[in-house]
Amino acid sequence: MQSINPYTNQLIKTYQNHSETEVSQIINDVDLTFHEWKSTRFSFRKELMDKLAEKLEEQKEVLADLIVSEMGKVRKEAIGEIQKCAWVCRYYAEEAKGFLQNEEIKTEVSHSYVSFQPIGTVLAVMPWNFPFWQVFRFLAPALMAGNTGLLKHASNVPGCALAIEELVADAGFPKNVFRTLLIGGSEVKSVIENPKVKAVTLTGSTPAGKSVAVAAGFVLKKTVLELGGSDPYLILEDADVKEAAELYVASRLLNAGQSCIGAKRFIVMDSVYETFKDEFVKQMKAVSFGDPMDDGTTIGPLARVDLRDELHEQVEQSVEKGATVLCGGFVPKGENAFYPPTVLENVGEGMPAYHDELFGPVASLIKVKNIEEGVRIANDTVFGLGAGVFTKDLKVGQELAEKGLEAGCVFVNDFVKSDPRLPFGGIKESGYGRELSSFGIREFVNIKTVVVK
Repeated sequence: MQSINPYTNQLIKTYQNHSETEVSQIINDVDLTFHEWKSTRFSFRKELMDKLAEKLEEQKEVLADLIVSEMGKVRKEAIGEIQKCAWVCRYYAEEAKGFLQNEEIKTEVSHSYVSFQPIGTVLAVMPWNFPFWQVFRFLAPALMAGNTGLLKHASNVPGCALAIEELVADAGFPKNVFRTLLIGGSEVKSVIENPKVKAVTLTGSTPAGKSVAVAAGFVLKKTVLELGGSDPYLILEDADVKEAAELYVASRLLNAGQSCIGAKRFIVMDSVYETFKDEFVKQMKAVSFGDPMDDGTTIGPLARVDLRDELHEQVEQSVEKGATVLCGGFVPKGENAFYPPTVLENVGEGMPAYHDELFGPVASLIKVKNIEEGVRIANDTVFGLGAGVFTKDLKVGQELAEKGLEAGCVFVNDFVKSDPRLPFGGIKESGYGRELSSFGIREFVNIKTVVVK
């Protein structure tokens, strides 16, 4: 397993994959630890989780450098990612006990209630785009609930995967409460089938989610899937166009556009379309891409050259079908994985830019006559992760958010972002189940009914 810097295209380090025997031993060790960990007090778990947050903050500079080197995120965003991980640790350290308190339900018997009990070892299959955050938003609630964890991370960020394992150990958690498996994607099925693994959570592509769902379903194990997205954003006639453009450019370019919840399709009322387009394109053109370690760089390279090439192919196919390139849309010279901020207009049905997820700094502009047409186009997708509305009429915005747009998260006058206090997840082919908040920690527990006559 090799870690390659996407900016320099140089090999960072080669890691030895775990053998089948080693994988089996790690799973056994983590399962044994679960039977002790599940009985620990919340106060003890809280102490360790707070310590883990401290470790993250103490090492944020070094950990950010590791993120930058392995997947190319600009350094200031990488530091922010580590700080967010510390936040989710502190959040669940404080809130987990309350989320999992017994809930009394009055019936005709003397005592009836719901108890929330840990289920065992949970396998997390995680992506490279937020190599710490994606893991920690699973890790913090899972461990605070009394479960143990296994991590199968993306093959291009093994250094991040092992660093997380080391952080958990250094914070004082029992040995083997959380372990990393250095294995390929083809070996995930056998891990899922292991009877000592009780559930699976995956963040990744829709095909990967379907594969994991099939494997887990065959052995009747619980899954939570957070998959792809092609998030639509409605810009209404009364919107503050300049503010909308500024926010939505930031969302589209976060992590070089490699975010499932990044703003991707901009559906604009025709009366403000030209104004929005001009402002949006101007701001996209002003962006600088370059060395992700440089504070002046806005976006770094994509994580791999093959991913960049796939993105460019989607752009070219859209152009062949009638889309127009307003900026970007070319492959820069050099061996690294850069792709310039790109804006497409005249985007319509049959184009990748209309139907598919474009996982990079490419935006699709779509002009519509009215809100009804805008909502129809916004929902005309297999995805349903996030969506947004920009309007000065908050009542209209809230109505569209609640009842109009088909997505797991809808933000009015802002772009979608995950927050430990709010449930996060999608519908349709963007997955099922929820992470974060009280809903996330209850995904991987036994919701047990207890009745005392």
